[in-house]
Amino acid sequence: MNRIIMAVFAAGAILGGIDYICQNRLGYGEKFEEGFLLLGQTALSMAGIICLTPALSRLLGALLSPALRLAGIDPSIAAALFPIDMGGYPLAMQLADDPAWGRYSGIILAAVFGCTLLFTLPVGMRVICEKDSGCFLLGIIVGMTVMPVGFLAGGLLGGFSLPSLFFQLLPLFACALLLIVGLRMLPERMLRFFRFFADFLRALITFGLICGAVCHMLGLQAGWLTPLAQAMETVSSICIVMLGSLPVSLLLQRILRRPLHALGRRIGLDDTAVTAILIGTVSIIPALTLLRDTDRRGKVAVCAYLVSGASLMGAHLAFTAGAAPEMTGALIAAKLTGALAALIAALCMPLKQIS
Repeated sequence: MNRIIMAVFAAGAILGGIDYICQNRLGYGEKFEEGFLLLGQTALSMAGIICLTPALSRLLGALLSPALRLAGIDPSIAAALFPIDMGGYPLAMQLADDPAWGRYSGIILAAVFGCTLLFTLPVGMRVICEKDSGCFLLGIIVGMTVMPVGFLAGGLLGGFSLPSLFFQLLPLFACALLLIVGLRMLPERMLRFFRFFADFLRALITFGLICGAVCHMLGLQAGWLTPLAQAMETVSSICIVMLGSLPVSLLLQRILRRPLHALGRRIGLDDTAVTAILIGTVSIIPALTLLRDTDRRGKVAVCAYLVSGASLMGAHLAFTAGAAPEMTGALIAAKLTGALAALIAALCMPLKQIS
């Protein structure tokens, strides 16, 4: 599965590179260039937290690992609080007693739960209009309610048994339930907390980047710090995959646009909502900016879909293909299954509940 996906991405890199040479006549060259230009942005959001992974591993290991081990749960699940491309994966591998559970937590759980908790929620509330906040939160709640469907699908494809998945995911299910209740009962307080935590995480990432840069320039070594050059190797491998994944994503959008728009009209979604879903599968922020131009059902459906489906064909797939290629198929299964389940659930909601 992974070899097929990487071969497709390699073909995408060829397509994008040739179009870039030909002055971007078809638009694929722009995506090829974008994949390379994302190196700096990706490094700013990831390299610092990768540098701090040993320190965070020790901290979380001391605070949470004993209790999780006592309950028979692999400690790597604590890393699911962080997005996959903001330290979730390396932290999970550091905490894991079993590397298989580390890959599962750091790739699948972090790409959905961690991304929703520390990226989609705080960033979304800054991007969307104030009048859309109710639909945004309702969509997030719907998406998180059916989120376990994707976790189970990805875990089964990853080789885990159903009983072991249910048991290992109990802490995450409890966290998701608390989050859903909090968003429903105390939305303003919860969102203030998410904004504060997002600012704290950005400061922590910057601090790690500063420490890594200073140690690299002065030739210092610290046991609690991953060398910045090593962190940049991970970032570079992700951006290399993006050279092919972004042109492929554009090609898929063009191929699927007409049939998906026809399907959207049949199930009650307007063209803007369908476009937002297609774009959100590659990048979250451009999809959220389209919410103002769709109706309430479309807003809820798009936000529910993005809980699991966000960045599937963009940063998350590129990260997985570069960092843990054996998990590529499981990631696609988990995010796509959860996203489609959330979309169906949102479309089945009574209109009076959405209004």
